[in-house]
Amino acid sequence: MAANPPLPSPTPISLLTAQHSTGHTHLIIGSNPLAASRATQSLSAGAKPILISPHPPEELHYTLTQCITSGQLTHLSRPFESTDLFTLGREEVDNVVDAVFITLSPKDPSVPQISTLCKKNRIPVNVVDCPSLCSFSLLSTHLDGPLQIGVTTNGRGCKLASRIRREIAASLPQGLGSAVARLGDVRRRIIAEDKSSSSSGLDSEGLDDSVDQTSDFNKLVLEGKESEEEQKTRRMRWLSQVCEYWPLRRLAAISEEEILEGVLNSYHQLQQQKPSPTGGDGPRDKIGRVILAGSGPGHPDLLTRATYKAIQSADLILADKLVPAGVLDLIPRRTPVSIAKKFPGNADRAQEEFLEQALAGVKEGKTVLRLKQGDPFIYGRGGEEVQYFRQHGLGDRVVVLPGITSSLSAPLFAGVPPTQRDVADQVLVCTGTGKKGKAPVPPEFVESRTVVFLMALHRITGLVAELTEYLPEEQEAAEVKGRRKLWPVDTPCAVIERASCPDQRVIRTTLKRVAEAIEQEGSRPPGLLVVGRACEVLYTPEKGRSWLVEDGFKGLDLEFGNDLAAGALGVAGLA
Repeated sequence: MAANPPLPSPTPISLLTAQHSTGHTHLIIGSNPLAASRATQSLSAGAKPILISPHPPEELHYTLTQCITSGQLTHLSRPFESTDLFTLGREEVDNVVDAVFITLSPKDPSVPQISTLCKKNRIPVNVVDCPSLCSFSLLSTHLDGPLQIGVTTNGRGCKLASRIRREIAASLPQGLGSAVARLGDVRRRIIAEDKSSSSSGLDSEGLDDSVDQTSDFNKLVLEGKESEEEQKTRRMRWLSQVCEYWPLRRLAAISEEEILEGVLNSYHQLQQQKPSPTGGDGPRDKIGRVILAGSGPGHPDLLTRATYKAIQSADLILADKLVPAGVLDLIPRRTPVSIAKKFPGNADRAQEEFLEQALAGVKEGKTVLRLKQGDPFIYGRGGEEVQYFRQHGLGDRVVVLPGITSSLSAPLFAGVPPTQRDVADQVLVCTGTGKKGKAPVPPEFVESRTVVFLMALHRITGLVAELTEYLPEEQEAAEVKGRRKLWPVDTPCAVIERASCPDQRVIRTTLKRVAEAIEQEGSRPPGLLVVGRACEVLYTPEKGRSWLVEDGFKGLDLEFGNDLAAGALGVAGLA
């Protein structure tokens, strides 16, 4: 069963597209400064603009005259004729022009006639300051190399669109367009070197900018147990991980060589030299310390003051790839930062590398901050790292700082109270994936229980089957009474991704439909799954709707009010 389509907007919006116009014929009618702007835009897109204006070249706008003189712009010094639409275009489309830009005043009596003729013949037409006569509109755009960002207010206020575009552009790190070009070059290089990857479709994967990551983006891959196909596509999968998780500021500064040598190429054997049990041979007072800190679910305002101070004072920061850009942006520029290369099939080796770096830093007398998402001790391997440092004689040099765990804060930001009188009196936090990828023992159904599953969305189909069906060993059990109670397939659940980040997304559905919903909507990691009746305490599902998707988060925008709870619920669409 396919998902129900989203409810139509009360006011229709535009379908934003990126049109490839190389070699197309664009007809520009008019000779004012806006016509010059349209000609420049057309040329930038690789099109061949034709200007129709009765004014002689010397009376045209300077830019138009310059383009005509250089041969880039064809000028027909006469009024527009209806036959122009069907005779000036490309031969391969029967000489029909590809688009028409009318820069004359909408009060000109010829404008509605030209617009009607274009629409009747399905020729895209744009009329300045008259949306009703347009079949398409132009966006306020930011251009940085191959990176283009467009903003439209759908005819409500073009000046505001320009302001919004400038604000967005100003927030981006310098050099991001060049990074897009470099990453694209690396991608093509990988395809050329890994010729067999084309057989798996990776040569075309990711070319559509309109879709999120696929549902198997974080599919578990065990080290040393990659299939032949997974080995062939390893570097492409790792490049996708870099693009998804690394902060934009870091991506903007990375070189092609750094991507290939430091990230994508197979790991060399880690150095065999191990630190001495005492952490070094020098005097004890020269030994640094290690801070394990949780950065919370994502929003930088949810950092503890202790973790913020640690970020500002650390000599070296080793950050997990899930730590969002908003938190990493708080790191002083003078502080060296390494981001974990925990890609599928490489997690254990990347963890070892980080521990080696931390030990080396402490030996040099540095304060090393291991920055994690959420809380270090809630599925963050924080306990394992403490044990590791103790084994190397640094037990008294380790400080652990708590963080707000996403397992409890993400439901809040999605409008799901894990406990509610008469609905849910207990909360269970589970992992959806055990050590080495082994499926953990599924929890039994308790009507008054809310279960939060972390690290589960990449194997959602298997998890749902384990919750709603008996395992093979349970089916063989002689005593039916000893079996666990299964979860009903109509149990409400919610997928919460990138909680508290601007691109937070919530998918509300049931166990029966959740796998299908994730498959269709794609993945936006990191995410978690909340299961239980609490998911419908503050949300009433629409009858006949398979799932509902809610995008965006502004629950911590307190500029216009102090009611945090109301703000969060308002964004979630539950007010």
